[in-house]
Amino acid sequence: MKKFFTFLFSLTFLIGMQLSAQEAPSAETEGGEASFNPGSTIIGHVTDAHSWHMFDYFDKAGNEHAVAIPLPVILINDGHLDVFMSSKFHHGHADYKGYRLVGGGIEKEEIICVDESGQPRLDQAGNVVKPLDFSITKVSAAIMIIVILLIVIVMVAKNGYKKRENQAPKGIQSLVEMLVVFVRDSIVRPMIGEAHYQKYLPYMLTLFFFIFFSNCMGLIPFFPAGANVTGNLAVTATLAVITFLITNLSGNKHYWIDIFNTPGVPAWLKIFPLMPVVELVGVFTKPIVLMIRLFANMTAGHIVILGFVVIIFIISNTLSMGVGAGVSVISVVFSVFISVLECLVAYIQAFVFTMLSALYIGMAVHEPTHAEA
Repeated sequence: MKKFFTFLFSLTFLIGMQLSAQEAPSAETEGGEASFNPGSTIIGHVTDAHSWHMFDYFDKAGNEHAVAIPLPVILINDGHLDVFMSSKFHHGHADYKGYRLVGGGIEKEEIICVDESGQPRLDQAGNVVKPLDFSITKVSAAIMIIVILLIVIVMVAKNGYKKRENQAPKGIQSLVEMLVVFVRDSIVRPMIGEAHYQKYLPYMLTLFFFIFFSNCMGLIPFFPAGANVTGNLAVTATLAVITFLITNLSGNKHYWIDIFNTPGVPAWLKIFPLMPVVELVGVFTKPIVLMIRLFANMTAGHIVILGFVVIIFIISNTLSMGVGAGVSVISVVFSVFISVLECLVAYIQAFVFTMLSALYIGMAVHEPTHAEA
């Protein structure tokens, strides 16, 4: 337990170091000096970006330089494909091939088209022209890293079974087997049923492991982790849509009868038709609930942790470094407490998303008994 808390303290310290080293978006004060902008700093850490920012440093002349891992930028504009690295933008300080990187912080980071004079290009309606952006962003790169990591872990466990046939599992093989058996016996089999669970088990295992590892990687504040994958609405929406499609494409006749001809409901409610509309709306609200729950819980946890760390810099800037140092003790304690909760939430959210997905699929493929029919 002592090692665990030491690890959490170290993570919180690294978050603080990263915040202090990163170029924080600033606002001008009355004296013309830049002030720390906590809102932009927090949002900038939980949103997506076209490069993987590491830290900033100052040279001997006092100039600030950002250190980041550039990512591929893939744009289509007027039928023309442009592919280059995000380092060409120099973190938003330079244009390249008629494109400019804007936003960041509270505003969404995006790429717009500019003319030769550096002015944003406008269409006939007066809107800024934006290319089709298929770039590999920070979240996209993190997903690839997580997928590769999961493949390696599964292959290592597979090779362990081949080498240690008919022997007790050992090492990472034990962890994988424990989680697989848990998902199978505690989630998929009870929710979907003995007759159908094996058909959907591979998807449920993929869903659980991907969400769980994404949540855990998001808690580590340095490369190759630190990306808020499950705090990205596009990611959670994609997972929810996959569950939605599997559920409704697997639905048997009893599933659809229960929606459009709900048993046990007065006939006038079916004719109106109030209940079919309510049931049909429920078909679409289920994946929306999956999407919002995972996104909101993971994003909220990151924001709370960053909020406690940012308090140190706010107090230091407004009062003094001494007071900020005193407040840092309280901030770190609360940050560690929230980090412990986040470790628990990382597992719970993977469990809940997988359980509800299995429940929805189980309701769609369930065959009523003779008495129920």
